[in-house]
Parts: sequence; C-alpha cells; structure tokens
Amino acid sequence: MAFALSEKTWKLGFTTGHGQKPRERSFAARHQARVLQEVAQAKKRFGLPENAPGVSCYDAGREGFWLHRFGQAPGITNSVGDASSIEVNRRKRRAKSDGLDVRQLWRMLRRYAYGEREVWRVVPVPSGEAEDGRPLHRGLATLKQERASTTARIKGLRSSQGIRLTSLSKFPEPLEALRLWDGSELPSGLRQR
Repeated sequence: MAFALSEKTWKLGFTTGHGQKPRERSFAARHQARVLQEVAQAKKRFGLPENAPGVSCYDAGREGFWLHRFGQAPGITNSVGDASSIEVNRRKRRAKSDGLDVRQLWRMLRRYAYGEREVWRVVPVPSGEAEDGRPLHRGLATLKQERASTTARIKGLRSSQGIRLTSLSKFPEPLEALRLWDGSELPSGLRQR
C-alpha cells in the first residue's frame, strides 16, 4: 500500500505484486477509519485473509510520523521515504498528480520489499518523545530567520526614504523621532509598515 498525501485528499494504492492491477482509492485527508476500511476492502479484493500482514509507504513531508505510528497499530509495516530520493526522469518534463505519485511509490515499495535497498532512502522514525523535542530548535531557527527578514525589510524601507538608523535594538521607540531625508515626519503608511 502506498499513500500519496496532500492537504485535502489522500490517495491510496494497493497491489499484491507484479502483474496485479492496482487498486486506487481517494478520500478526505486524515480520515483514519477510512484508511482501515480501505485496507480491509483491498485484502478482500485480493483474496487475502483479514490478518495478512501489510506493507506500506509514504514520502516524508508535513504529515510527520503520526501516520507511521497509526499504521503500525493494525500490523502494517511502514517505510517513510525521503521525498528527495524518489526517482524521477530528469531528461523530460514530468507529469504530476496524486495517481502518478501513488503508482510510483508502490512500484518503489515493491522493489524495496523484494530487497532492493538502494531504491530510496528510508527516513528513521523518531520516538514520540524525540519528535516532541525536535520543534524547540526548529522554532528558534524559524524565529531567527523571521527576525533577519523583518530587520532587512525595515532597513530597506528606511533606506528607500533616506533615513539612517544605526540600531534596531530599541525599535520602535525611536520611530517618532525619525525624519525623512528632507526633515519631514514619516508618512503614516510608512510608520505602520
């Protein structure tokens, strides 16, 4: 089983191996009961027993690792693939759709399941506690990037009006004292920005 995940819809592709026409289903994103229902229906369609083990994959992205943990509960072995390691033909333009993505993923999963380990890079799934600790440094890095872009924007706005500002450490307190290149007060729109 392969997942093609997007913000609003998910597409699942099922197959039992070579020569088997895949079963593809789309439904609303993050609908956990529907995932389990589709897995049960796929097992029935392919003539597998209800307790047959499953193998699934999806590419790492904004969904994180909760889907991996969810899939392990009903006995599905899951692999989270590094999205940047998924094979694409770089010589020609590539069509992009969830259907094409899910077919590409289950082809790669099938190769991976049959022992071809170089087909993609599998992302190591952290424990829940380790994942909970990760956002702290990422949040700080994001704030630093936002601070840098905001500072650059303020410097750009003041430079466009001929204003020299030596430090932004006490900003916005000196805003009232700032004057344009000709000594006039800052326009209200510039002050708000």
